[in-house]
Amino acid sequence: MDTEQENEDKTYHNPLLKEHVASETKVKSWLVEYVGNQCEPEDSNVTVGMIVETVAKEFPEFLMVVAEENFMRGYEQALNDVENYNKVIKEHDQILTPPAVTDDE
Repeated sequence: MDTEQENEDKTYHNPLLKEHVASETKVKSWLVEYVGNQCEPEDSNVTVGMIVETVAKEFPEFLMVVAEENFMRGYEQALNDVENYNKVIKEHDQILTPPAVTDDE
C-alpha cells in the first residue's frame, strides 16, 4: 500500500456525507435539483457530500464562513475545557496536599 493510500485510510470520513438528501423544503428541493443537474449521479440520488462539493466550488465564501465559525467555536470550547480542567486539578491538589510542616512543630 502506498503512502497516499495509507493517509487516505487514516483520514476521518463523515458518514453524513453519503446520506441522500430528501427535498423536504423549497430550498432543499432547489438545491437537490441544482446539484443533481451539476453532478448527474448514476442513481439520481444527491448526497450531502455532492452538495458540499458543489457549494465549495461555486460559493466558497459561504462555506468558509461556516467553517471558520465552526473552528472558532471549537477552539473557544477547547480553551474553556482547559481552563475548567485546570480549576479541577488545582482544587484536587488543594484537597490532597497535606499542610506544610514547619520547624516550630
